[in-house]
Amino acid sequence: MPTSVELRQQRAGIVESMRAITENAEREDRGLSAEERQSYDRHEQDFTGLTDRITRLEAEEQRAAQMAEPIRRGTGRPDDGGNDEQRARERRAAFFNALRRGSRLAPEQRALVENTAGEILVPEDLETEIYRSLPGLTVVRGMASQRSTSSNRVRRRSLDEVSVGWGKLETGTTLTDSMPDTPTEEFTYVEDLYGLAKIGEDELDDSDVNLEAFVRDSFARAVGEAEDTAFTVGTGHANQQPVGFMTTGGGVPILTAATGNTAVKVDLFKQLVYAVPAQYRRNGRFAMASATELALSLLRDNSSGAGTGPYLWQPSTQAGRPNTFLGYAIENQEDIAAPAASAKVAAFGDFNAGYRVYDRAGMTVKVLDQLYAEDGMIGWKIRMRVGGDVVRPDALRILQLSAT
Repeated sequence: MPTSVELRQQRAGIVESMRAITENAEREDRGLSAEERQSYDRHEQDFTGLTDRITRLEAEEQRAAQMAEPIRRGTGRPDDGGNDEQRARERRAAFFNALRRGSRLAPEQRALVENTAGEILVPEDLETEIYRSLPGLTVVRGMASQRSTSSNRVRRRSLDEVSVGWGKLETGTTLTDSMPDTPTEEFTYVEDLYGLAKIGEDELDDSDVNLEAFVRDSFARAVGEAEDTAFTVGTGHANQQPVGFMTTGGGVPILTAATGNTAVKVDLFKQLVYAVPAQYRRNGRFAMASATELALSLLRDNSSGAGTGPYLWQPSTQAGRPNTFLGYAIENQEDIAAPAASAKVAAFGDFNAGYRVYDRAGMTVKVLDQLYAEDGMIGWKIRMRVGGDVVRPDALRILQLSAT
């Protein structure tokens, strides 16, 4: 594993390469070519990733040096092969102590858990448990694909689908070429998401086991609702938000109902399903508000007369399983509009293929031990970095009711 010094040397080399690209263009009095721009962006992403690794590695090296100091002085016990586990326990204990004491934490313990901005680093094992609990509290994360990244943005390059043709090349058949001259490039940005959790001072006297359960639940809930809203109706990087799949920026094709369809109808949802390509219908599901699901649940098969036929909606009889309509699962997302004229009331498709969540590892906490003191509370401002974007618009469709 490289040291922080070696990583700094790598980063310096990247800076030199970036400088050479820009200086070459300046000498020739021109802008960057497409190839130079791609190379520059790639270097910029590598620079950001290395910077993040250096910050974390330096913190680890500092903690390791502090733990080795008692051994060097002869006041500690030598490495018995369990140092990694021991360090993990010490970081976890220091983390919970930091949550209790905030700025009153001893300097040697602050060094174990604080980053250069004075924020408390959530231990990786606890952070993993928090991330694991998020899909149970949110809708979109449970449907979408998820990736981890060490950069502040992720580049996505798009190409047209490949075309093929029959024939033999040796007899003169022309090779079918479907590739564009230049692939398109798009970026998904990782945004900052903040949450606030507050706990009574008396509760802080509980054991670490009770405090850990509170932290897992409160941290997950503090970010869960905001995250789910942003993945659905977020307005994008210009507003420091992920791109929601129900927004124009997501680029999901819209199926607009014909005039006269201002209310929920079975025909509209059948059209929505078949508007999605067959390969994405296999894993398709609906996303809609509860009010829309209620309207669907009241629709009947009126072949024997209005209001006499069986309900078309299929409520789930198994705990934990979503309700279904037309054979596809229904997920409730309350940020989607309720039925009304011109409202975008539902989305359908393969969300795992169509939408992606990007998690940048490193959840931090700022202890607000003075702000809520008069209320007998301690505040924890949680910060996590997460992005989301539609990566395959054709895998999804949005249903919009008519205006009149």
